[in-house]
Amino acid sequence: MARAALCIGINRFAALPEDNWLAGCVNDAHDIAAALTGVFGFAPGEVTVLTDAAATKAAILGAIGDIVERAVDGRLEQIVLTFSSHGTQIPDDASDPDEPDRMDEALAAYDITTAGDQWERGSVVVDDELHVLLSRVPAQVITDVVLDTCHSGTGLRAFDAPRGRRARFLAPPAPAGAAAAPGAAAHSLRELVASGPGPVLFAACRADQTASDAPFGGRYSGAFTHFLLEALTSQPTASRSATHQAVTAALRAAKFDQRAQLEGTAAQREAVWGR
Repeated sequence: MARAALCIGINRFAALPEDNWLAGCVNDAHDIAAALTGVFGFAPGEVTVLTDAAATKAAILGAIGDIVERAVDGRLEQIVLTFSSHGTQIPDDASDPDEPDRMDEALAAYDITTAGDQWERGSVVVDDELHVLLSRVPAQVITDVVLDTCHSGTGLRAFDAPRGRRARFLAPPAPAGAAAAPGAAAHSLRELVASGPGPVLFAACRADQTASDAPFGGRYSGAFTHFLLEALTSQPTASRSATHQAVTAALRAAKFDQRAQLEGTAAQREAVWGR
């Protein structure tokens, strides 16, 4: 099987104060890459890892775009895309409003910066951009997307973190804008997944929760990634649904409030991860 994986992890950010840095995202990227080569048969050359300063927006979109082109050309049968970083929101594109709260979901790249009282759109990976790229992947190409980041600021609960845990969410510098016009069509990654068959999405938490960056045995990881890898490596032939149940149980047992989300068609959820 011809395949490609892109594992992204960002702890440090060029223009953010250290108080906003994370500790486990780079570990996530390397740990997932090791599991792909050690358990799931990926060749080292099939896995690309981008971390910190190498994970600018341009580099991230360039790497995803390259994988998509190879899939479109029929040179790939499987894609894995993982992203560990801060999640945030930016104002919806005024020329194509598609969000009920007029805010687009976004993932912080290494070069995230502000533009006036908001995050600069050119410095974050916008949900709409992922939709455009991944919508080009042929349906027969197995595509798994793993996001260990807060994926929505909608109704986000206050994060009362136990000692040592950090939230993977950056609040927008200014409050959200006005409501979107009625009938606006969504162009998000979730909308693409829901339309199926297409990518399968494994996300760290619900829209009203925050993904946690936490220490495990003195080493930081994303809580979701930590338990996802435990489940995948201990039961690599389990269905995605069974893996999701195992991750949910492990998060609950470790007293994390976040609840992992699995989105895809019924057939995709009952198939083995990566199939």
